[in-house]
Amino acid sequence: MDIRKIFPEVEEIKDSELKEKTIKTIEEAIQIGGWKEEDLEEIPFTMLIKGTKISLIKHTRAVTRTAIAIFDTLKEEYGDALPMERDILVSGAILHDVGKFLEYVKEDTIHVGEFGKRIRHPVSGAALAYKNGLPYQVVHIIAAHSKEGDFVKRIPEGWIVHFADFVNFHPFKEE
Repeated sequence: MDIRKIFPEVEEIKDSELKEKTIKTIEEAIQIGGWKEEDLEEIPFTMLIKGTKISLIKHTRAVTRTAIAIFDTLKEEYGDALPMERDILVSGAILHDVGKFLEYVKEDTIHVGEFGKRIRHPVSGAALAYKNGLPYQVVHIIAAHSKEGDFVKRIPEGWIVHFADFVNFHPFKEE
């Protein structure tokens, strides 16, 4: 399975060690979750929108591109007044939902499994990233991108991924 083809945005990460650890974390999550490459485009990005046709892969790529656009705009406008690291942001954005490969299972249907009912994807994804030696900032982005992050002080890259994720979720959510 070629993660670089599935998530070409990984090539935006300039630091080769960070890039390889990011790829390894995705590969490991897919393997632990028992997913096959042909299943990946079937995994919905959320279980909160019934019948969504938007895949986890498409959502992750859109969140990553949205986060990069926000980062680049802020850097262009504010420069060093807002210290941030682009590689950290990109790795965190690509990995923000990596725990969903553990949270979801495919049986008759794709749904939240027993593990996922007890341990949400921000927690399992952050644990996997930590295990694979990713910097604490990337682990933080994963752990803090959803409601769990409302209880910690987010770093700037964490805020960007948080909002990029929600801007790629709320317009699709039925109120």
